[in-house]
Amino acid sequence: MSYFQMLKTTIKTLLSRPATLMYPKKPAQKFKSTRGKIEIDIERCIFCGNCQRKCPCVAICVDRNERTWEIDRYRCVICNCCVEVCPVKCLRCDNDYTKPSTEANVKDKFKQQKPQ
Repeated sequence: MSYFQMLKTTIKTLLSRPATLMYPKKPAQKFKSTRGKIEIDIERCIFCGNCQRKCPCVAICVDRNERTWEIDRYRCVICNCCVEVCPVKCLRCDNDYTKPSTEANVKDKFKQQKPQ
C-alpha cells in the first residue's frame, strides 16, 4: 500500500508547479519585517562596544583604538540584538540580503575617518 502512496506523491510533484522561486531571475518578495543584513552609519558610531557584547554569535568586533567596526556575515544570525542595544542608533537592520560571495571569509570592515 505504501508504494501506491509514494507513486501518488511522485506524480503529484512532477505535475505541479515548483515550490521555490527561480531566485536570480525572480527576486524574492520582501516583507516589512524581513531581516536581510545589518548596516552601520560609521560616522555616527561612538565605538562603545555594546553591540559586540550583546551579539549572541560573536559576529561583531569593535576596536576603539583603531576606530573600526567589523562584522562577519557568515556568523551573524540577524537577531537584531545589536540594533536594539545601540545607544546612538547608528545600526539598522536592512531588508536587502547580502549578495552571494565566493570567498571563504566574508567580513565587512568599516573604519571611521579621523577628523582633520
